[in-house]
Amino acid sequence: MLNISDNLAEGQFEAKKYASFKRLENRMPNVKIRRFLYVTLLFFVVIMFLPWTQNIRAKGYLTALKPDQRPQTLQSVIAGRIEKWYVSEGAIVKKGDTILHISEIKEEYFDDLLVPRTAAKVKAKEQAIVAYQGKITALVQQIIALDKTRENKIRQAENDLIQAKLKVLTDSTDVIAVKTQIQIALQQLERAEELYKQGLLSLNEYEARNQRAQNAKAAIIAAENRLLTNRNAVQNAIVELNSIENEYQEKLAKARSELYMSESAFYEGQGELNTLQNQLANYSIRSGLYWILAPQDGVITKAIKTGLGELIKEGEEIVSIAPSDIDIAVEMYVRPVDLPLVHKGQSVRFLFDGWPAVVFSGWPNVSFGTFGGKVVAIDNFSSKNGLYRILITPDKDDTAWPTALRIGSGAQGIALLEDVSIWYEIWRQLNGFPPDYYTVE
Repeated sequence: MLNISDNLAEGQFEAKKYASFKRLENRMPNVKIRRFLYVTLLFFVVIMFLPWTQNIRAKGYLTALKPDQRPQTLQSVIAGRIEKWYVSEGAIVKKGDTILHISEIKEEYFDDLLVPRTAAKVKAKEQAIVAYQGKITALVQQIIALDKTRENKIRQAENDLIQAKLKVLTDSTDVIAVKTQIQIALQQLERAEELYKQGLLSLNEYEARNQRAQNAKAAIIAAENRLLTNRNAVQNAIVELNSIENEYQEKLAKARSELYMSESAFYEGQGELNTLQNQLANYSIRSGLYWILAPQDGVITKAIKTGLGELIKEGEEIVSIAPSDIDIAVEMYVRPVDLPLVHKGQSVRFLFDGWPAVVFSGWPNVSFGTFGGKVVAIDNFSSKNGLYRILITPDKDDTAWPTALRIGSGAQGIALLEDVSIWYEIWRQLNGFPPDYYTVE
């Protein structure tokens, strides 16, 4: 007993009468306890030097690796009214199977013969365009003919003008010749008159020379008249040439105007034809949108719109479908402080919701019920929750993932890092140091 008081119990009673006091006085250290403590201490020392795999734990859920394999909702491109359902929730569908049929609710599409009537309009417009093409061809040929006729007429008028100018030149020469003849005749008449006065020339001969002088004067008048007439012919030829040019310029301008109007009508018809063809294509496509088809093989999970006669809007969700053939993956979120420790190809162990498991996070080899995976993608930007998303696919060299897993179920991931000793891991945890960076060789 400890002597912690001045009032001693010794001598106050006989301790030997009590067995408990006997045992306390005669107690001895237990060798088995000592050995147990030594063995326990040695065991913990050995454990401290055992290997420990550092890891990062994060939660996620199952998803599909490819975007087209994830659950999706089907929308209606056009507004309509539900007429008939061909499937039920939980039904398995193939790509192209009809899910439901809707009818038209917009009055501009009520006509059942809208597509064939629009096709008839397209055909009529095509024929009108062919007619415009024929008219354009005829006008082009008419312009070519008018142009050739104009050239021939102008050439003919130019020839007439040249002939008139040559006649003027000839008449001018004739006038000069006649004037020379007059001068000679007058000179001869003067000499004949002198000779007649001297009695050396007879009266008949004198009168003959006088007659020749008068004839020469008359010839000069006739020559000058012809010259004047031919000069007028030259002016008339010039006027005719200009008249022909103006006449055919007017005809060509009128023909070209009609050609331009026909070409304008042709191009306008082409634009109207394109509009009608666009309408025909839109009507044909719209008529095929009355049947909502399955985009891929899958299972109908939920009908968002139900019943018959219910109206739906453009882009409104109608039914959800889950693809049947998917490449499963886990979408996991890690903290920004742990992101530098994750890399593509890194090994990850998973615990799936609903699958029993015994987990030793530092000793993945002795864990039971976990499944292996490999990191295939890491986001460069954080998500709305402030964490970074990574995608993990099954490890082909590890145990296959259960086939009963479904998209959306939870998964807890353990990303494996560097192998260290247990004492080092305890020391790191106590000091709040981050795990060692994993170096890829």
